[in-house]
Amino acid sequence: QVQLVESGGGLVQAGGSLRLSCSASGIIFKINAMAWYRQAPGKQREPVAAITSGGSTSYADSVKGRFTISRDNARNTLYLQMNSLEAGDTAVYYCNANVVSANFRTLQVWGQGTLVTVSS
Repeated sequence: QVQLVESGGGLVQAGGSLRLSCSASGIIFKINAMAWYRQAPGKQREPVAAITSGGSTSYADSVKGRFTISRDNARNTLYLQMNSLEAGDTAVYYCNANVVSANFRTLQVWGQGTLVTVSS
């Protein structure tokens, strides 16, 4: 069984920074693309940033220039550096990964989420 566990959320003032982490555990053959999503109160979950196994990245327009996604393949860990945070960034942030397990099944795995609250 593959699990993703996020950490690093919390309360921060507008203009501040946070770094989210997402660690994958279990018997993993390979992790393909990984991504961060977020869901604000009363809104649908939306993609924030994604990164391929080779390191190519993409971002939602709303976070370009402020957020940076990265990964450590040796540690099976995904990161999201969030700078210049705004009240509109308040949401539960979820990690997502496309994982090939040890028995070569491809799984779409979600973490449990970590809450980011930005005070204005």
